Amino acid sequence: MVGIRSDRRGGRPDGTRGVRRARRAWIRLTAATLGCALLLAGCGSGGDGDASPEHRPVGGMADQGKASAPLPVPRGDGSKTADDFNGDGAPDLVLDDLVHRGHGDDAGIGVVYGSRSGLRPGARQLLSARANGARTKGELPAAFESEASCDLDKDGFTDLLVSTDPPYDGLGQPPVPLQILFGSPKGLTGKAVKVKVPAQARIGNDWSDQPVCGDFDGDGASDLVLHASGARLTFLRGPFKRTGAARAAGKPLAAPGNDLVTGEATDVDRDGYDDLLVRKAADATGAATSALVLGGPKGPAETGVLFPSGTDVAFGRFGKGKAATDAAVAGPRGVALRYDVPGTGRAALEARRVSVDAGDLDGDGLSELVMSGGGSGSGGGAGEVRVFRGRAGGLAANASALVVPSAKGTTQVLGIADFDGDGLADLALRTYRGDGEDTVGVYPGMKGDLVARKPQLTFSTADFASLGDG
Repeated sequence: MVGIRSDRRGGRPDGTRGVRRARRAWIRLTAATLGCALLLAGCGSGGDGDASPEHRPVGGMADQGKASAPLPVPRGDGSKTADDFNGDGAPDLVLDDLVHRGHGDDAGIGVVYGSRSGLRPGARQLLSARANGARTKGELPAAFESEASCDLDKDGFTDLLVSTDPPYDGLGQPPVPLQILFGSPKGLTGKAVKVKVPAQARIGNDWSDQPVCGDFDGDGASDLVLHASGARLTFLRGPFKRTGAARAAGKPLAAPGNDLVTGEATDVDRDGYDDLLVRKAADATGAATSALVLGGPKGPAETGVLFPSGTDVAFGRFGKGKAATDAAVAGPRGVALRYDVPGTGRAALEARRVSVDAGDLDGDGLSELVMSGGGSGSGGGAGEVRVFRGRAGGLAANASALVVPSAKGTTQVLGIADFDGDGLADLALRTYRGDGEDTVGVYPGMKGDLVARKPQLTFSTADFASLGDG
């Protein structure tokens, strides 16, 4: 999935995804690395988790007053797996929308660490501005929300980019609101450092925000692209130092819009350079046209293919092309399909007001399209998730599988990744009822049937409250 709102992020061309966090009413998921073929299971070394009660199915929502005792974060040696903060070869899950302890509370950022046999809800961590934020003029930031994740310092441990709200009196150039929490064998620990944006890479008195990870210059190191001001971009060339400084930065670049798709970029044209999706002005329905800014030896520069107006975009390998990258654009009137981008193959699915994601759930090398949300006329309800099978001739016209969470409420896709290490991507969902109740469920991918109808495990983000504020 790539949401064309600035707080959503996209996946790799194979549709495999790692972890996604929720920001305000929307969620984003991190992407898998290109070197992992089609599934995250092929990346890095195995974790050290064994079968235990943490890996067995758990029925219903966890009792907020009876959270399981926290387990230690498994130690890793480093890996190339996406969203692997402790480097043990298993993807981890980031959650920004946690059950609130009171009206208006910012509960912080939750992290659930993975293992060879799946996510371990007991191996959880709570990150907060008070415990982990960097100060500005002696003051802690007022907000602390995850934005993107990638291995910025190239040490084998994924790092987390956090958006903050530092103190600012409105005079002169504001401080950069982005901070980095570096991964380690113990996961995300210690204090964050501020992203350093050189003066020549900034414009006027504007915030440097909306971070996008990717290897835009093809040198094997993770870079960052930020929104500079107006329709311009800041390109920070990696790898980064532990001080938050990039290897190099130039003058801001022109862009075909103001809103970047936060998260990790995609090499859509398969030339070895990641490409950036940028949103243009939205209409009254929230839909907007979007365009790719193509990467190259000098970073992102040339504007490439344009996409029709929509609210969400998913990249994957849905069919109709050998090793091609396809796109699904969700809009107010349906989902427009673009095969072999920037090719001319086109189709559409009848689904309104949905979010779209992609991942290879059955392990056949093609991506399934996952739809969540929807209202009247969409053919789906707010609590169910529909899965459309990828085929050599293109996506199936009708849903091949339907997941209806046992808990009632609004359901969001948190992530599509091989959490249990069986070579098939799994589906992580969060169903919430207001700010006070939720259930997170992980539904395993299956050959033939695409996805299990019942979760392998469930837990509530209320469990993070037992950790306190850091």
